[in-house]
Amino acid sequence: MQDIITTFMDRRGDWLVALGQHVQISLLALMLSIIIALPLALLIQRWSRVSDAFVQVAAIFQTIPSMALLGLFIPFMGIGTVPAVTALVIYAIFPILQNTLTGLRQIDPQLEEAGEAFGMTEWEKLRTYRVALAMPVIMAGVRLSAVMIIGTATLAALIGAGGLGSFILLGIDRNDTALILIGALSSAVLAVLAHYGIAWMSRLSARRVAATFVALAVALGASYAVPAAARMMPSSGAGASGHLVVAGKLGSEPEILMNMYKQLIEKNSSITVEVKPNFGKTTFVYNALKAGKIDIYPEFTGTVTSSLLKKVPNAGTDSEAVYKAARDGILAQDNLALLKPMQYQNTYALAVKTDYAQANGLTSISDLAKVQDSARAGFSLEFNDREDGGKGLASVYGLNLNVATMEPALRYQAIENGDVQVVDAYSTDSQIAQYNLTILKDDKHLFPPYQGAPLMREETLKKYPQLEGILDKLAGKITEEQMSHMNYEVNVQGKKPADVAKTFLTEQGIL
Repeated sequence: MQDIITTFMDRRGDWLVALGQHVQISLLALMLSIIIALPLALLIQRWSRVSDAFVQVAAIFQTIPSMALLGLFIPFMGIGTVPAVTALVIYAIFPILQNTLTGLRQIDPQLEEAGEAFGMTEWEKLRTYRVALAMPVIMAGVRLSAVMIIGTATLAALIGAGGLGSFILLGIDRNDTALILIGALSSAVLAVLAHYGIAWMSRLSARRVAATFVALAVALGASYAVPAAARMMPSSGAGASGHLVVAGKLGSEPEILMNMYKQLIEKNSSITVEVKPNFGKTTFVYNALKAGKIDIYPEFTGTVTSSLLKKVPNAGTDSEAVYKAARDGILAQDNLALLKPMQYQNTYALAVKTDYAQANGLTSISDLAKVQDSARAGFSLEFNDREDGGKGLASVYGLNLNVATMEPALRYQAIENGDVQVVDAYSTDSQIAQYNLTILKDDKHLFPPYQGAPLMREETLKKYPQLEGILDKLAGKITEEQMSHMNYEVNVQGKKPADVAKTFLTEQGIL
């Protein structure tokens, strides 16, 4: 408990920002869901077959996994609030639509007959008594949608929209229970407050409920208008050179590199840089770059050749050949520029606990054949589906491992707890030393070189040609030992990635 309090006090500023983002996203999604679902239900409620069809379609949309929706939206909507809110609205429409139709259908038929006897039109019935009588059921649907939105909105952090999910993702990545609990408990409390707040509103008259939602909508509009106006103001440091967005995948290493890019660019030009860390998947950040929603992100040569290029080149295991194949291939395919890489290779590796390796005589990946019938492997989804990953272990090494797939940060917890005995790793992961793991030698050379390098759109490089010279200051720099140490400083010692990046650049005379 003391760790949670201490962590919360240290990060209360970040927490307030995340809470504000979470409330904005959730409230916007709820408002849009009501605006769409309520009029639609009132429009179609007279035709049972039509209304049932709409309810079924809304129910089908609700079954689509949220991660799939986010992945589908990024190429068209980019990153940030828009795709996150769109996904949440899709999930939230169903309860409101269904409950509104149910509430309207439960009205006493005798009242309907009386309304017809008085010659009321459909609109007059709705305005006079139907909506008022159905309001408790309608508000139950709104309450259900609100709670669901607040819980699901934690995924918005995966695509740069912020919110309380940023604490959860960071906690998972750093194996920090306090951060996870701060994010999860805050989201839970927010959901409970929304539940009881809307339950209280359901006791009000229809007009007061409508007035309350209008007031919330105005407040929400104002909260978005102020930052939007601020963004339209000229930046003091941008000059004529503009503004760039640098993003990165989930993890300490991408965030350290992103901050190096930011500090170098802002020091050596008048360009201002915004960093957006902790994108969960390669696909997310890659599609965001192609769509022009971000400008630069650190990528690895082996990832380009193995995952991003539709036609996989046969570049072998020579680092220079792999870089050239990645550079030329991604330029021809997507008009993206891959600048010169750094020295270190953050290649894939397989790791086991040191005592497990000693007990079973494991020094190389080939040795896993001794334990493949009893050992369980914990691989990330991406690694397990790659030719230079899980598929390659079967085709190159002839291994048939019992694999459990999981999020990257969770696999280290799994091997520490004894749930798995083998995990995929990156050669610069701080967790290798933290959890006393042994890297198995890639004796059949399955894994290609993975050198980190800035990846950007070619049009960005043409617009700001000085970027190549600035970012090339990192070319050939940073050893595996240095990168591993920096990751350790962030993940274990709790230092900020920006501070770690600045210290390294300063000590090396680059900044």
